[in-house]
Amino acid sequence: MTIEEKIKASETRIFKAVFPNTTNHYDTLFGGTAMHMMDEVAFITATRFSRQRMVTVSSDRIDFKMPIAAGTIVELVGTVSHIGNTSMKVKVEIYVEQMYSEEREKAVTGEFSFVAIDEHKKPTAILK
Repeated sequence: MTIEEKIKASETRIFKAVFPNTTNHYDTLFGGTAMHMMDEVAFITATRFSRQRMVTVSSDRIDFKMPIAAGTIVELVGTVSHIGNTSMKVKVEIYVEQMYSEEREKAVTGEFSFVAIDEHKKPTAILK
């Protein structure tokens, strides 16, 4: 399988409903909750690409372009954006959809860096 095929095969899409228990006093999704969901999708994407133990080492610039209201559906899309020797980056986008219309907009974008580790928790090569 080529690198491009592996990147395509590892793309991860998760849908979630935004319920009131995940929102703040403005009735919009907590930023920290959005980041938690993004890190989870990024981790799954990195693991699906590498099939190794992966750990988050940083999150890079997370842009909140619009609030995500309670009672909407979100889709999180994770895609490998860069591959190094022991590290990789995963771009995650959150799209928000209205439940009762086909309206859809990109709400949040961010990038997460991961490192592959061995059984001794030391960095190891991603592509072997």
